[in-house]
Amino acid sequence: MSTYRDRLAALRRTLAENRYDGFVVPLTDEHMSEYVGSYAQRLAWLTGFEGSAGSAVVLSREAGIFVDGRYTLQVRDQVDGTLYQHLGVPKVQIADWLEEKVGPGQRIGFDPWLHTRGWVEATGKRLAAKGAELVPVPENPVDRVWTDRPAPSAERFEVHGEELAGRSSAEKRAEIARWLGEKKADCVVIAALDSIAWLFNVRGRDVSRTPVALAFAIVSADGKAQLFTAPAKITPEVAAHLGPDVAILPPEAFVEALTALGKAGKTVAADPATCVAAIFQALEAGGARIVEARDPCILAKAIKNPVEIAGTKAAHVRDGAALSRFLGWFDGEAPKDTLDEITVAEKLEDFRRESNLLKDLSFDTISGAGPNGAIVHYRVSPETNRKVEQDSIFLLDSGGQYLDGTTDVTRTMIVGTPSAEMKDRFTRVLKGHIALATARFPAGTRGSQLDVLARQFLWQAGLDYAHGTGHGVGSFLSVHEGPQRIATFGGGDEPLAAGMIVSNEPGYYKTGEYGIRIENLVLVVPVEVEGAEQSLLGFETLTLAPIDLRLVDIGLLGDEERAWLNAYHARVRETLTPIVPEDVRGWLAEATRAI
Repeated sequence: MSTYRDRLAALRRTLAENRYDGFVVPLTDEHMSEYVGSYAQRLAWLTGFEGSAGSAVVLSREAGIFVDGRYTLQVRDQVDGTLYQHLGVPKVQIADWLEEKVGPGQRIGFDPWLHTRGWVEATGKRLAAKGAELVPVPENPVDRVWTDRPAPSAERFEVHGEELAGRSSAEKRAEIARWLGEKKADCVVIAALDSIAWLFNVRGRDVSRTPVALAFAIVSADGKAQLFTAPAKITPEVAAHLGPDVAILPPEAFVEALTALGKAGKTVAADPATCVAAIFQALEAGGARIVEARDPCILAKAIKNPVEIAGTKAAHVRDGAALSRFLGWFDGEAPKDTLDEITVAEKLEDFRRESNLLKDLSFDTISGAGPNGAIVHYRVSPETNRKVEQDSIFLLDSGGQYLDGTTDVTRTMIVGTPSAEMKDRFTRVLKGHIALATARFPAGTRGSQLDVLARQFLWQAGLDYAHGTGHGVGSFLSVHEGPQRIATFGGGDEPLAAGMIVSNEPGYYKTGEYGIRIENLVLVVPVEVEGAEQSLLGFETLTLAPIDLRLVDIGLLGDEERAWLNAYHARVRETLTPIVPEDVRGWLAEATRAI
């Protein structure tokens, strides 16, 4: 088996043979996905980094890996610092680093199927100012040296019926047709996998933890569509579900179809955030008139309809019962000094699977004991697996994929006796969580305007956390869904709208010691406030599971905060007691007692 040093050397040889002075390796696929299939895990294969966001740049004599604050600790553990410089974004961007390193005449390669046109244009300008050139490669050089690279998944599409989706695919396509009329465009290219799944009411098994299928689509102003995917992935049931207005074409016909649109004089809408540079190149090569516009599925998908809302609520009750059973088990087993991170993650999955309704986890469980909990997106492995120790904090971030909804929940548990500092930090995180959960805000408010509510009590003590406070969540789709976010960086500018689902997850992380995060999913809902002079929105909490009261410093909570926590726990207890086994009910009553 080759080492990461061997792989880096092999890539450099290939680059030199093809007269490239460097190459950019992002963690994405040709759909600009966050989570990608095994065939597209180029960054992990090359560097060892297993996070869900990052990029590397390989030059002839040096290399860098770029990650954000969520992965600062993880990248140190997984990526050899003698091979790659560890660089933090947004402080240092790829273009910044390249601009400093390149010189006149140098050629830096990139795969046009893995970058947006905006990135290519901006980075190309920066390199051109130094006399260097950003060059599209006809074949990804990583693929040339990755000799045992997996093939793209051959799993088949699955029908996601209207009883789960709430609206038919024909209705959704008709809405897009109206949108195209407003844009004065003939068709739109849909590249994002979750958009395709939502639009055609289909799901798949091509990406671990995210139920999507590999495909591109072109939707026309008459509501008809072309779906580009391997024909063997379409079963007779799926073909009947899609109907005669959806033509199935092989993936290799996609570029030809894009070029043909231009030759036919068509006006084509495409999203510069989700359509890669190669798509724009093919449209331009044919002479198409391009209208840059956000994928019309994105906002419609984010605003859940009544059927989807009812489904996600049912999924959260089911998931909360499984999680509460697990938490009771954990409380009984943790003091015995026999648990480790892998055992904990596996046991929680077992509880979720007992419903026989779990389709998959919604992401790899973050099971972090003690200092591993301080690694924001930690993923346990046999090499990093830690035992659960006494008088320590355990952080558990997990979720399930059910046909009727996607869950994502984090609970932080104490094993033994917490220190005063642990209780102080946990309670500050809890106060921020409650402040966001109880917020009332005018229609049109953006997530970036609410983010400070969750951080304020940490800020008062000179503390913070290096991740956003909330992300959107799909309906049996991606656990990270846009466009809504609650964050002051990297997004958060989309106005929140009734029907959106978003996470509420402030945290605190003490490197080398412990991590704290309290995460519930919440639904944006209209709220009535007496005397209000404008329409107001707020949050309805969906997640149902006890919050560890042993970590709460009651003296730091105000009356309204205690009232919220007691009311939340009363709701958890009343909802879950009838559906958990009898031997869990006593534990649940104690875990949700009023304080």
